[in-house]
Amino acid sequence: MKPKNPPPVLLVCVAVLSVITLARGQDRSAPSASSGGYGSGQLKQVAYLKASNAEANDHFGNGGTLEGHSVALSGDGSTLAVGAPYESSGAKGVNGNQNDNSVYASGAVYVFVQKNGVWSQQAYIKASNPGMSYRFGHMVSLSQDGNTLAVASHFEASAAKGVNGDQNDKSIPQAGAVYIFTRTGMAWRQQAYLKASNTGEAAVGKTPSKGDQFGFSIGLSAGGDTLAVGAISEDSGAKGINGDQNDNSQPSSGAVYLFARSGSTWSQQAYIKASNTDTNDLFGYSVGLSADGNTLAASAYDEDSSAREINGVMDKNRRGSGAIYVFTRTGTAWAQTAYLKASNAENGDSLGYEIAISQDGNTIVGGAADEDCFASGINPPGCDNDYKTDTSTGAAYVFFRDGGKWRQQAFIKSSHPNKEDWFGSRLTVSGDGNTLAVGAQLENGGSRGINGNQADLSAEDSGALYLFTRTGITWVQKAYIKASNAEAYDEFGSAMALSRDGKTLAISARSEASAAKGVNGDMKDNSAPGAGAVYIFSNP
Repeated sequence: MKPKNPPPVLLVCVAVLSVITLARGQDRSAPSASSGGYGSGQLKQVAYLKASNAEANDHFGNGGTLEGHSVALSGDGSTLAVGAPYESSGAKGVNGNQNDNSVYASGAVYVFVQKNGVWSQQAYIKASNPGMSYRFGHMVSLSQDGNTLAVASHFEASAAKGVNGDQNDKSIPQAGAVYIFTRTGMAWRQQAYLKASNTGEAAVGKTPSKGDQFGFSIGLSAGGDTLAVGAISEDSGAKGINGDQNDNSQPSSGAVYLFARSGSTWSQQAYIKASNTDTNDLFGYSVGLSADGNTLAASAYDEDSSAREINGVMDKNRRGSGAIYVFTRTGTAWAQTAYLKASNAENGDSLGYEIAISQDGNTIVGGAADEDCFASGINPPGCDNDYKTDTSTGAAYVFFRDGGKWRQQAFIKSSHPNKEDWFGSRLTVSGDGNTLAVGAQLENGGSRGINGNQADLSAEDSGALYLFTRTGITWVQKAYIKASNAEAYDEFGSAMALSRDGKTLAISARSEASAAKGVNGDMKDNSAPGAGAVYIFSNP
């Protein structure tokens, strides 16, 4: 994957709503613009949110191009958490000094609440041990009631292990940490500081330290009592559950750690590796948990198997094709139960760059941001042998579990794919899995709002979001969405979250440039490049 390096200018984004048929054999041509939303209501933008201390390059809503997922919604859509990994205050804890800029990229998280349609900021949250370039807020995840918040800081540097260790140690840069916060009434406090049980290696002599990036991905169960944490730079050659954590024979093979909460006490429950662990697979790049926490999806987007079916061969003949692993929990015991591959897997497609899972755990969607086919719509033909083109148009794959068996349900392309859109780099699904939002943060559309002209490509990297719905087993694209102030290089679609019923949608644009603060400020201001913004859409 070759990220673009845009100049420091800004551009205009657009929104387009498109309704297309998705089943194989139906019309796959790009739809004409039409008015309307999805479902029974009218999709519309209802709020424009900024940090209370918005500044240039804080990246409110996302940490970096195709990195981090810094937006989370509660089940009812009334609580929103937004990370700004490059925010630079040296404050600690909750509601500290937002105007201090003494610790570069220490990171922050902002909590917003909505009541009767009106949004307001409830809290400004910092780590208990802010450090330079720790990037607190790289990932955020909320419980369904919005009262438990997990925040990842994948560049945190302590060598501590386990729960509530020494936060002031700085001997392993990029070791990573996850912080748990809880809300009582309107008051937030930190509940736990979590580290891996095999935190990476500190420097010895001329050998540099090696951080595992614990917290590169995170996912909370609905009740907030089970947490999955990915560490893509973990090096063990172990396979399966609770293997040898001290083996370092497979650099950046990656691992996932499961934590459980009893009362207010957290403990590590499992250490999980892929069944075909290999160097540089980056297992744990994305993770997702079902509502009950008993189904875990974890990806290795650089995995190399040539398989094109569920539970296929685990060879090394399609480099970087990517894979998704499914694990289930019985009691406290975890086991791998499926190995998911795309039906048209190609070298470098990167399946699992992002994953999303429904609350019942029966629907898993995997993004393949580097998939290269220019076909559009659902299940288009002719996408089985195009990897040599290296276009990175992107795709999403829907997998469904029925009677304990997994199958691929749909292969989804945008209605107007273009080179380096990276459609599928961000995903989120509603609780029932029937509403899917797919981001293409480097899409070049020049329209704004909903139902714009998808053929207008005048705003490079402005970004877009595509909304799909499922009826039975049939998927349909319902909307093409752009920011109301879309401009070039804003990267709308940097992160997103859906409420449980799919009717509230939060979308970030990490490089949006307004210096406005708070709710519904001046979105025409362009004096703070890279400040970032979040847009709330509703389908009542």
